[in-house]
Amino acid sequence: MGKTKHIGKTKHMNKTKHQSESEILFSYFNEINIVSQLSSGIFEQNMPAGLTISQFSVLNWFVRVDQQATPGRLSTAFQVTKGAMTNTLKKLQEKGLVTVEADPESGRRKIVKMTTEGRKVRDAALLSIAPLLKELALNFKTSDIQKQLTGIAKVRQYLDEYRYR
Repeated sequence: MGKTKHIGKTKHMNKTKHQSESEILFSYFNEINIVSQLSSGIFEQNMPAGLTISQFSVLNWFVRVDQQATPGRLSTAFQVTKGAMTNTLKKLQEKGLVTVEADPESGRRKIVKMTTEGRKVRDAALLSIAPLLKELALNFKTSDIQKQLTGIAKVRQYLDEYRYR
């Protein structure tokens, strides 16, 4: 079956004048979720080395947040079970993209670090979506995206803190 292209506004995007606060907030998060699903699908189709979105996300975490972590810290950060994170880390380790070693300060804990190869694959994954990013830049003003990014980052930070209440 061929892919169907659908470009247009969804119904709720046209009714913002009469929406309640709750409806507006739900629409906001619904749009973010749809963008996430669509972009993840496109991104995963272009991943290098058979990488999945979950695996890329872990590699990207090491660039964005910290150079090392325990599997427990990663499972908390990604809000997945320890078993799911262990499975993702095992696959990354098999590909030589992370190392999982015993913590020298604790006999039971493990320390995960991204390898040089992991950084190369992560960077290659970003390059794989360069055509999409260039196309987006032709269709949307970077200054508008930057304004949205600032707001979304504030919401993300709030929600990240909220989950620990």
